[in-house]
Amino acid sequence: MTKNTVLVLGLLVFFGISLTFASDKVELQPGIKAPLFTAKTHDGKDFALQSREGKWTVLYFYPKAGTPGCTKQACAFRDNIEAIHKLGAEVYGVSSDSVEDQAKFHTEHKLNFTLLADPDDKVIQLYGSKMPVLKMSKRWTFIISPALTIVSVDRDVDPVLDAKKVAEKISKLQLVAPVSESDSIQKKMERASSVKPSSTSPQVYCIDKQGVRHPQGQFSAADCAALGFETKK
Repeated sequence: MTKNTVLVLGLLVFFGISLTFASDKVELQPGIKAPLFTAKTHDGKDFALQSREGKWTVLYFYPKAGTPGCTKQACAFRDNIEAIHKLGAEVYGVSSDSVEDQAKFHTEHKLNFTLLADPDDKVIQLYGSKMPVLKMSKRWTFIISPALTIVSVDRDVDPVLDAKKVAEKISKLQLVAPVSESDSIQKKMERASSVKPSSTSPQVYCIDKQGVRHPQGQFSAADCAALGFETKK
């Protein structure tokens, strides 16, 4: 067996193993439990995703603090944070920047939400958003329900429009999200009927876990499925 043959076989084995590992990795989709993690905030405090149980959470991953696109996205979240807070949600920006760089970015643009430092790319890799070769994250946004379940994933993010899209998406999802037992069926129906039907997508009936049918919501089949509800057209 020649050296070239050995080299080719070695490469095939290497890439075969690599492809096997890649195929075993589960891509995060709506309906999957959000991977738990801990990280340092821009002000050096400890953050654990587990602490967000019972609350709505927005995790947006971005490439690099201070770059034009990331600055536009952060400032858009800053300017729309009140609308997101009214929905009971908090925003967390994640990048591979250090605590110091995140703190500088936070101060420079007077951000009013938390940035998380992930200099070792642990969280970025956990959520599958790492760029090939580069030590940076892709621009992805996750919405996580109070049950710590991923209910929305956006992998085609417009940095300027992301914040508004997130607020609209959470508002829509909350119409069919499980509510407290004291919330009456009538109240749920009134809340669902307040949303105008979408003219761009097929009408979907979302039936929640209490058996209530929401006929006028702007819900896609994916939205309903992510929350574990039945759907009917």
